[in-house]
This record gives sequence, structure tokens and C-alpha cells, in this order.
Amino acid sequence: MIVNYTESGWEIITQRAHGLLAAQIAQQWKHSSRTKRWTELLMAIAEHDDAQIELERDNLLTPQGGPVDFKMKVFEQRHCTQTMDFALSKSRYIALLCSLHLDFVYGAECLHHAQGREFLQEQKKLQKRWQKELGMSLAEAQRDYRLLEWCDALSLLLCQRENQPEARAVEISKGPDRRNHQLIEFADQTLTVRPWPFERSGFTLNFETRLIPQLAFKNAAEFRSAFLEAEVTEKRWTFKCD
Repeated sequence: MIVNYTESGWEIITQRAHGLLAAQIAQQWKHSSRTKRWTELLMAIAEHDDAQIELERDNLLTPQGGPVDFKMKVFEQRHCTQTMDFALSKSRYIALLCSLHLDFVYGAECLHHAQGREFLQEQKKLQKRWQKELGMSLAEAQRDYRLLEWCDALSLLLCQRENQPEARAVEISKGPDRRNHQLIEFADQTLTVRPWPFERSGFTLNFETRLIPQLAFKNAAEFRSAFLEAEVTEKRWTFKCD
């Protein structure tokens, strides 16, 4: 889960809500860049974090009793295996993109993690196999993955409130076209991306959040209860081409 500390308490966004937002972003991408596997690509973007079902886990709290933000977590064999099981049950293409994403997220960390290193080495073998079976080159797979990573990055910026006031630019990532893009917020609280990579000149995105006033919890069960009782709020952002 994505955790923001606010003056009113903890703002919580689930990993699945973040993935859904990433897919909304991808849906706005310029049509000329869409591949023949566009539906599968959208599914991969929407569901790349579906194995993160927060309330099914017990490692939800910090030693101080606050909710654990996703950035605090390290490689988990169970999560990564479930991610790939879920993806492969849909298609090899989705599995390929999710495998590339796990390598992107955990590659550096797993250099010093024997179990993780073994897992990623096996994934690299599977990536080559799936590319061959799908008739895709490495360059094609990496191009499609760059869109997943770009939409994931922008979704995380929005969920973590990292867009900056006073039109200060925030780096997003390199898209499929290998161009660097920046996120900018205007005085009227609308957003833009430079250079503009989307089909339409303006659109609105939305995602759900939960606000929990209680700052510390005795155990995971108490946090689950507070999470389930929290009011759900829909946050919206309007984008426009400048």
C-alpha cells in the first residue's frame, strides 16, 4: 500500500488502486504508439501489482505501529511468485512484462540476496523463452515494458502527492519513445506533461483513497478494522496540454 502522512491522519492507497490509475494513464496514450497486443498491455499495466493484497498479509505495521508504505518493503519470494502465477494464467505476454517489471524493481537489491538473485535469474530464462514463443524481439519487449514503467511512475507520483506547486517540473521517466517527460502542476491545480504524449488535449483521472485518523495500531488486526471502516474518497486530477 501507498501511505501518505497528512495533518488529518494516514492517507492509504492500495497497490491495486495504483495499478488501475496506471492503466487509466496508458489508455490516454497516443494511438499511433499502440501495439497489436494493446489490450494485453493495458491488462499488464492495470494488474502488475495485483498480488499485493494488503489485508491478506500480517506485515502491515512498522515497529512504531504505523502502516507500512510499499517503499519500506524488500524482496518477498511469495509476492513475486504470486505475481508471475497471476500473470501467466492470463498470457505469456503479460507474464513477460510483469517479469521485466520485477527485474526493474528488485534487480539491484537482489544482487546481494541469494534467493532473490536465483529467482530473477530464472525469470531471465523465462523472458527469453516467452519472447521466442511470442515472436517478439528484445527491443519490442523493452519498448512495451517502457510504457508500463512510465505509467507506473506517473501513477506513483500522483498517489504519493509528489507533483510540485508553482509549476516546478518533476521528472517522470522515459517513455516508449525514449524521451524524458516531466509532470507540471499549474496554479489552477490542473496538470500537464511535457512533452505531451497523449492522444487527447485534456482528460481527467481518478483513484480511490482512504483516510485513517488513528496514527498507531496495536496489531495488524486493529489496522485492518480501521482500514475497512475508513471512508473512501475519490481523488481527481485534470490534465491538459499546454
